[in-house]
Amino acid sequence: MTMPHHALEVTLTRSLNAAELRHAAQAWPLAANHNATRLMALVGGKTPERAAHRLRRRLTARLPIAIDVITTHYPDAHGQVLLNLAFPPAVHTALARDARHAGLTPERYVREALQRALTAHADQETERLDHAVRHLLAHTTPAHLLSAVGHALTRPLEGPTP
Repeated sequence: MTMPHHALEVTLTRSLNAAELRHAAQAWPLAANHNATRLMALVGGKTPERAAHRLRRRLTARLPIAIDVITTHYPDAHGQVLLNLAFPPAVHTALARDARHAGLTPERYVREALQRALTAHADQETERLDHAVRHLLAHTTPAHLLSAVGHALTRPLEGPTP
């Protein structure tokens, strides 16, 4: 019986230098982005959770810095990605206490807090775009604005998007 493999992405707080990356890659085959702040690995495990746990355990001793986040690279059948976080002990204790007061497990508490934050961010982004479009419409016609948006979307991006 073969074990399924999961594509996982590791996010780091700072770039790894070449020697640090080689040292980590001795524990697990890794692919790094251009500045070695994001690492990709293919990890065997019955579930994505077990695969992330296995990867964190193997790499933690090999990396000179803490692994901030491990995520599954591809969403599951429900469009969800696994978010594997390692909190410092003080944060973990506070999180467990707050979750207990809310009558939730720490995992559920973090999931709901994250969902609230993502919803708030989406609402703020919608408000920001609405304001920007209204400002643009004050100085042009809807047809010209739509034409400009279509033109901009068909050209390659130049630099990061806000």
